[in-house]
Amino acid sequence: MSAPSHLDPRLLRAFLTVAEELHFTRAAARLYVAQQALSRDVRRLERELGAELFVRSTRQVTLTADGERLLPYARRVLEAQDELLGAFGQTRPLLVDLNFRDAVTARRVLHRARELAPEHELMARYESGLTGAAEELLAGRLDASFGRYAGLDPVLRGRLEHQLVRYEPMAVVLPEDHRLAATEAVPLAELAGETVYAGAGNPRTPEWTDLARLLFAGRGIEIAPPAPLAVGEEEFERIMSKMRNPILAVVDFPAMPGRVLRPLTEPVPLSPVSLVWRKGLAHPAFDALRRAAGEVAAGEGWLRWPDGGWMPAVDVEMG
Repeated sequence: MSAPSHLDPRLLRAFLTVAEELHFTRAAARLYVAQQALSRDVRRLERELGAELFVRSTRQVTLTADGERLLPYARRVLEAQDELLGAFGQTRPLLVDLNFRDAVTARRVLHRARELAPEHELMARYESGLTGAAEELLAGRLDASFGRYAGLDPVLRGRLEHQLVRYEPMAVVLPEDHRLAATEAVPLAELAGETVYAGAGNPRTPEWTDLARLLFAGRGIEIAPPAPLAVGEEEFERIMSKMRNPILAVVDFPAMPGRVLRPLTEPVPLSPVSLVWRKGLAHPAFDALRRAAGEVAAGEGWLRWPDGGWMPAVDVEMG
């Protein structure tokens, strides 16, 4: 590999993004450029280095030996560039998906991260579901999200990383006149014969519906059929008021008019919440976000296993 006198960092970023995606179309979407422009930049970098970096075929893209050799250098150069720009206040915002506006776990972590890194901009986004957010993470349109990592498709998990933040106790949201509304907590067996809404059919939240399926298995509880996909809290509340089904939720779920929230017991089902990001993410505020997740989880005891706790085996294994 010959050594040019100068390399445009933009070319290195094009190379690194393709190397991470191993797919030119996905890499172009992540960089917000046309695929032809991305291909041009990669070819220009190959000419300047005098080396072929990728093997391209109609079915796949793979790194050559020279591409593998360039990869760690490209990462270090671009990380240094991001740090340099950050030192002069030119860092792009870190985009953090909270799922929805009243998500207590994610909001607490983001608030602490902003305290730890006041010189950086950490901006909230609301993608309503980890599966929906995962595509945005991989495209580079989000940097981090929160949710049930084990519930993602294995192909998505292979391109993401996670840090467990909380075992969030689950609950049920009931109409005020429901037979169980007067109880302080609802033993899971009391839901036998009920049809409970758990987001079935929502393409952004299949990880949640899967958790419900595992929880309800063998307990005589049915998952409600798909409802019209509601966008926004007001529309969700309107659709749920028509359905009148109990809603599977977590203990920090926001209040809904005409509904009461009751924790589930016997067992105490837990929804594992992880901080999730794409592999290779480099941003000067990201370390603060991870540190905040650890600090808040430890301070709140979010990772203590409660008496009678339950979680699917696949979630336990992934930690």
